[in-house]
Amino acid sequence: MQPIDDTIAALGNEPPLVADGRAGPPDRREVSARWLSGTFLTGITSSFLMGVALVAALDGREMLATPPEILSIQRLGASADSGEAAKTARVVPPRSLSKTSDRRRMEVSTMMTVGDREVVRTLPFVQVNMALAAGHTTSRSYPPFDPLEVFSEEGAAPAIAAANTGVIYGAKVDSEVSLRTIDFPMETEVFDESSALSADEVETVVRNTGAILTEGDVQVAALHYVDPQRFGDTLATQTLGASYGIRIVPENVSIAPREGDEGESEYAEDIIPFLVEREIADAMDEAGYAGADADGMAEAFSKLLNATSLDPGHVLRLGIETRSDMSRIVRASIYNDRTHVLTIALDDKEQYVRGSEPEPNPAVLSAFDVNPPVVRTRGDLPTIYDGIYRAAFSYGLSRHMTRQIVKLLASDLDFQARLNPTDRLDVFFSQPNDEDQASDTSELLYVHANFGGVSRTFYRFQMEDGSVDYFDQEGRSARQFLLRTAVPNGRFTSGFGGRRHPVLGYTRMHTGVDWAAPRGTPIIATGNGVVEKAGWSGGYGRQTIIRHANGYKTSYNHQSAIAEGVAEGARVRQGQVIGYVGSTGLSTGNHLHYELIVNGTKVDPMRVRLPVEKVLKAEDLEAFLRERERIDELLSDEQPGLKLASAKVDEQR
Repeated sequence: MQPIDDTIAALGNEPPLVADGRAGPPDRREVSARWLSGTFLTGITSSFLMGVALVAALDGREMLATPPEILSIQRLGASADSGEAAKTARVVPPRSLSKTSDRRRMEVSTMMTVGDREVVRTLPFVQVNMALAAGHTTSRSYPPFDPLEVFSEEGAAPAIAAANTGVIYGAKVDSEVSLRTIDFPMETEVFDESSALSADEVETVVRNTGAILTEGDVQVAALHYVDPQRFGDTLATQTLGASYGIRIVPENVSIAPREGDEGESEYAEDIIPFLVEREIADAMDEAGYAGADADGMAEAFSKLLNATSLDPGHVLRLGIETRSDMSRIVRASIYNDRTHVLTIALDDKEQYVRGSEPEPNPAVLSAFDVNPPVVRTRGDLPTIYDGIYRAAFSYGLSRHMTRQIVKLLASDLDFQARLNPTDRLDVFFSQPNDEDQASDTSELLYVHANFGGVSRTFYRFQMEDGSVDYFDQEGRSARQFLLRTAVPNGRFTSGFGGRRHPVLGYTRMHTGVDWAAPRGTPIIATGNGVVEKAGWSGGYGRQTIIRHANGYKTSYNHQSAIAEGVAEGARVRQGQVIGYVGSTGLSTGNHLHYELIVNGTKVDPMRVRLPVEKVLKAEDLEAFLRERERIDELLSDEQPGLKLASAKVDEQR
């Protein structure tokens, strides 16, 4: 048997073979070199690709616009790098433009009398804009329409509550201020004339204290009596000279205008909800944005959406950049309710491109917190009376406040008529609760009503004698001297003028107007006065004649009965029941024949121009006009600066 070593030697030193004909594993040193070179090349390639991606992400902004929020942060950083102190926050929250909605709360300084002092404090107020045809609903019950209640007189309660509301103060006061005015004690006070300053001493005091004078006209007035060089070039003389536009520059100091600063830019947002379907361009134009930037943004939306209008429920969010006094739209987003649809922005090349959704803005989320009103057709609308109560209660107005509104409008409106789709009611009241609804201490300060295209405005005002009433813009009382009708729920059947008499059968002058109503319907006095006659009067049947002020008389005829207590010499009030509809005398049916007599002549009560109950004069009128101006300024919708800036840009181009 051969030894093992000889057997191995006989096999030879050739490398082993494998089944598929390949050689065995290579040298271990060769494997290390290949893996090392592959890893190196892979690292270089990866670094190159990552660098290209970073360059494209940081510098290649051809397709995405720089968000204004990021731009503001970049400018803050640039200011810090250049040595300028940046004292604003680096987090830029979205700032929305002030926008008038259907409900607005504001804090207003008011002045009221407390004892012998005038106290100025800040109180909350709420303005409500109501579209009466918006289908308002309420779970609160309200009284059915009662013409006697509508025209009845108010009690004295409002005059008592006047002290709790006060008048709007002309300036903003952060804390409560108490003012007391007393007469200067000229007769009782003793003055020591020996301690008075001489003319030279007074002049010295004026010169030394001139630096702290804040009124320019006071400083200039002093120049006529004091020689500016008499006391040398002091701080006082420098201050007086500033009134003439003179600037004192210290020695070795140069002042140069700032270069390269075109003014800091500000960014704000405006929200435009779409309550009805309308064109995007028209919506921006109605909101005050008319210019090349608005037109370009609307055109970009039309291309990307393939539509020029938006359906109800959409919200248009505009981003506005303001530099100096010029503004332009740099970004706009469309939301369907609260869902983002599309954003378009200006890039660095002034081109409109698609952008990403901006940071959330609470104004977008709250744009449709209240369901948008759906205006119905006239046939589906409620009566004016029901519409006022439903809208007022749905906005949280009190029962007493709503009753005041109805009484203010009673002489001009037919409450049983249907609302028009455009009828509106705007009110302004004081001291709301935490939910911006009327509280027990709230008072109605302002009412603006628009019915059928006719507007009326009333302001609450407390007169010098302490009484409270509502007046129009010219200071005329809301209370009418005479009402137009004595049967509020009657039906007008015959006017003033020539007509064929229904009983006599020939044409004769009809010296009044007829109001048809069922027998026994109450008749009210159209104004305050004294009963001149109450009884039977031939063809007029049962008749009541009331004598009013300034030569006016009213006559109520064909009554079925005269109210108890209505007799010759009795005093009656406007709205008081004086009789009941009937058909006594020459009459063919139940109705009231109502006549108005002015200085002995019968006139048309529906067309004659009636005097007002009260007109403010002298000091009361001046105080009222100041109060009216303050209320109008508070309720003004004008927002200066941003909205019309686009038009200014176009003019300069």
